[in-house]
Amino acid sequence: MVDKKEWQTTFMQQLGQGMFVASLFDRLPDIVFSVKDTQGRYVWMSEACVSRCSLIHRDAAIGLTAFDLFPTPMAERYARQDAQLFRTEQALLNALDLTLYPDRSSGWCLTTKEPLRDAGGHLIGLACISRDLFEPSRAGMVSERFAEAIDYIHANLAVPLRVDEMARRSGLTPAQFDRRMKMVFQLSAGQYLQKIRIDTAARLLAESTAQIAEIAQIAGFCDQSSLSRQFRQFTGVTPRQYRVLVRR
Repeated sequence: MVDKKEWQTTFMQQLGQGMFVASLFDRLPDIVFSVKDTQGRYVWMSEACVSRCSLIHRDAAIGLTAFDLFPTPMAERYARQDAQLFRTEQALLNALDLTLYPDRSSGWCLTTKEPLRDAGGHLIGLACISRDLFEPSRAGMVSERFAEAIDYIHANLAVPLRVDEMARRSGLTPAQFDRRMKMVFQLSAGQYLQKIRIDTAARLLAESTAQIAEIAQIAGFCDQSSLSRQFRQFTGVTPRQYRVLVRR
């Protein structure tokens, strides 16, 4: 009987195109995909990113940084995100970023960045996916203050967060803030906050050796029992069971 893991490894090693996944993103004009090393230099980017940077060919981006390709305020934000990921070795999820659309007008996108490791587990770079938010951008539903409020949520999960406080930071009423959250994330403000707390707990359970009570505190739950109750409601398993499953 063939070992499934060995079969998978053999198949992947036979692929002559190491970045075969990247080519799939070339078919998606509203999604930008890129790979960088730990110095912030581009190793690969999708065609959508090539056109937005006014490059003739993707190879022209090899070795360049965001400061070579984007307006300084955008490049500085991207660089800060990259530095945080390389420092913490933790993924960046659903950041609201300014971007350039193909017609060179500016708009907003949702960005996720994942750390990349070599066969020995050492951090060697990151992969970035940004999805355009055409309609929310055109409707004026996303602003710099709204993006800053989302950043604040991600940076302060360990403290109590109230919808009215988040709305105040975004310059909106609670009702307006909730409507915009639904437009951008397809979730209410409360649902979004609950989701990222669960996502954070799941990531820490999989990647860290922290005690579950400590993870509950980091992710902003009242206590371990609160984490266990809500985690099971979302995933169907307890935090302890989830940790065992993902590590297998």
